[in-house]
Amino acid sequence: MTRTESISTILFDWDGTIVDSAQLGLNAYYKVFAELGCEFSEEIYQASYSPNWYTTYEALRLPKEHWQKADDLWRLYYDAQTPQLIEGAADTLAKMHANGYRLGVVSSGNDDRVNREIEQFGLRSLFEVVMCHEHITQRKPHPEGLHLALERMAVSPNEAAYVGDAPEDIQMGKEARVLTVGVRGNYPCSARLRAAEPDIYLQSITELTDHFSVGSPSPAGRGSG
Repeated sequence: MTRTESISTILFDWDGTIVDSAQLGLNAYYKVFAELGCEFSEEIYQASYSPNWYTTYEALRLPKEHWQKADDLWRLYYDAQTPQLIEGAADTLAKMHANGYRLGVVSSGNDDRVNREIEQFGLRSLFEVVMCHEHITQRKPHPEGLHLALERMAVSPNEAAYVGDAPEDIQMGKEARVLTVGVRGNYPCSARLRAAEPDIYLQSITELTDHFSVGSPSPAGRGSG
């Protein structure tokens, strides 16, 4: 088992890792492409899905001049639906927080949506930092978001772990030199997660406490560096 004694801080991806948004996102894609009069291939979507949705747009051959309109429509159609948390996510986060771990979110999602959902699910008090799409210039798997979160929390990479459900999450974590935790999710890219070779692979987020539940992080490991 990968050693986690040095870890004081755990950062999480949002969509697919904490909130079960995969089907909602797909529903929105169908409506976006229909309104734009463009063909949508679920087969291509399944094969190309990425947290960097412009990669998905390119694979689906959506003309670039439609990208901003597609972004606006996707938000409209996604927001008309009601997301739910991944089963066991809230309890797991609460346990990790109670055990003394510092928690945060590094997401590709939009700031207003992610923070609205954090409030909706009553998770605000658990997270010290929430980094979203608007806070960065480089998309996943670039480690900018993780670097900014760690800097804001005054935590060194060797004290941190990143939990995500996409290969890009693992690649980003490796680039940032943090411990990487892959958790199986419902997004298409989750099928490629093992190939990204996370340090720890989980079938469910509830298994996180099996790896990080032995007492609380040592005070010496909090926020140094």
